[in-house]
Amino acid sequence: MDVGIFAKIFPRATLEATLDAVQQHGIHFVQFNMACAGLTTLPDQIPSVLTHRIRDAFDERNLTMSAISGTYNMIHPNPAHREEGLRRLRVLINACDGLGVRVITVCTGTRDAQNMWRKHADNDTVEAWSDLIFYIRQAVVLAQDAGVQIGVEPELSNVIDSAPKARRLLDEIGSPVLRVVMDASNLLHVAERENMQMILNDAFDLLGHDVALVHAKDLMAGGPDVHGAAGTGVLDYDLYLDLLRASGYNGPLILHTLREDQVEQSVRFLRSKIVAIQNRPVRAS
Repeated sequence: MDVGIFAKIFPRATLEATLDAVQQHGIHFVQFNMACAGLTTLPDQIPSVLTHRIRDAFDERNLTMSAISGTYNMIHPNPAHREEGLRRLRVLINACDGLGVRVITVCTGTRDAQNMWRKHADNDTVEAWSDLIFYIRQAVVLAQDAGVQIGVEPELSNVIDSAPKARRLLDEIGSPVLRVVMDASNLLHVAERENMQMILNDAFDLLGHDVALVHAKDLMAGGPDVHGAAGTGVLDYDLYLDLLRASGYNGPLILHTLREDQVEQSVRFLRSKIVAIQNRPVRAS
């Protein structure tokens, strides 16, 4: 395991300047976003000349695009919004081979029409689940044809807001193309933090062998479900990394939800934790 980062943490005028900033922090693994290349996260189209430029920029800096963001609101209450999101997701999936990336991350969505990261009471309805299954199935077919994996991330505000729901989704879809983006901080409401060990152990029991990518942020002590830079909060990173190692995961831990001036500290924190687990027995998986 090693440290990676969201490219969007480094807002720069050009793609190349963004990747230079990543490289200057000694980071080699990146979750990319097409916004860093002057487009939107899900572009209407991606010119082949831009695909080649991005690929060359990564190769010149010896960087790996570990994943690319493909988030849109899959259960938006407006069907036209859902259809447009799927169309644009197809554009991004079709560009993945040229970009050299094999994991595309998606948002399972919310019935909130204005904010896809805000919880809505209708997320738990049969209709919301049905819409999610419909669009995930289509995304999986697109991904399978392109040789790409779809990574769904449990989010407290989305329809998939827990490890059991993520397990249900994986089982219902039944495709090896559909995997999980694991982020321990997303599995814990403030009221559940005293049960952190139990919840994380249960999550890895359910999902540990289906992890495509790992995110790293922290749980902050104040406020409801407030997140911050890895190493600045109360998340049990010793347990988190032990569970990841026991699951067989050996990819990057992608930093996000931090400011640029916090990157150096979080990189040091995570790398020290990664080194430390090498001297501990592997947990039974």
